[in-house]
Amino acid sequence: MTAEGSIVRATLRALTAPKRLAPILLVSASLVFAQTAFSREPLALPLGVMLCLLFVAVAPVSYRVLFPEGLDLSHGGVRLVLYVAVGLGVVISSGYILPKFLRMGPTFLTQPVNLAVCCALFLVGGWGLGRDIGFEESLARERARGARLALEAEQAQLLALRSHLDPHFLFNTLNAIAEWCRTDGAVAEAAVLKLSAMLRSVLAGVRSATWPMEKELELIRTLFDLHLLRDPELFQLSIEVEPGASEVHVPPLVLLPLAENAVKHGPAAGHRGRISLQVASREGEWVFTLENPGASKGPRDGSAGLPTVERRLALAYGGKARLVLESAEGRTRLTVTLPRSGPLPGVLT
Repeated sequence: MTAEGSIVRATLRALTAPKRLAPILLVSASLVFAQTAFSREPLALPLGVMLCLLFVAVAPVSYRVLFPEGLDLSHGGVRLVLYVAVGLGVVISSGYILPKFLRMGPTFLTQPVNLAVCCALFLVGGWGLGRDIGFEESLARERARGARLALEAEQAQLLALRSHLDPHFLFNTLNAIAEWCRTDGAVAEAAVLKLSAMLRSVLAGVRSATWPMEKELELIRTLFDLHLLRDPELFQLSIEVEPGASEVHVPPLVLLPLAENAVKHGPAAGHRGRISLQVASREGEWVFTLENPGASKGPRDGSAGLPTVERRLALAYGGKARLVLESAEGRTRLTVTLPRSGPLPGVLT
């Protein structure tokens, strides 16, 4: 497909838009009516219709082909001369030469003064319509470019945030491992292996667009195990995963911050009790439910945890995923509902 062919098709398609077609039809109908009312020539009507059709088909198209980026005189006005030549050629050939060839009598539009007006309408109308269509296409391109840049910026930001792992948790775990090295070598070794596996999974997740829910749940289990290694009485853990859920693909590390928050704002904040995690199918969707002791006060100002997860879910699922935070009877429930269709292809979150 050539650039000129693309411009011609795009221009003709744009002329059918109601905001342009309506005034074109109004002006054309007025000219055809005047041509018919003030002419006695039998061929006056078809000649008037032909002149209007030639204007619509040629004027804006020739302007856009000659000036695809708008009126530009950097070529010394050669294209402007060509545009004027096209307009004069079309109007004179169809409004003067053709009637002479057909031996038609005088008509309203073929009178010398009115023919000059037709030339002016051709040039000015073609410039106006072509310029309007060009501006509209430029605006659409800039909007698409702006949306693409915003998406890329959001993806870059989320990519940086995706590797987020609570530094306090890491530091406390390393400090605990250092203490266990002096008091309980077996526990220290187990903690090092679990922390190593966890960090390895985090690094693998950063490089992946999606991965199975199983990997996400393994990472969450390791997180819970490390907390329980430090304090076996910190909380009781219950995990229920419906068969088939493990193979569901999700954005990597999207649920890990939720598990961090469940411990941080629950048992680690003094609210002892049970943490329960459930993944189940419901009405054609996958539902991830996480409960922890302690009533949530909602996201804090400046918090990056839940807002980041919400942005990642919106980006990955095109707004079809939902995250709901609820508190009742001294417990917090966080529910993430994911469409069965999975994350959008090609979206890095």
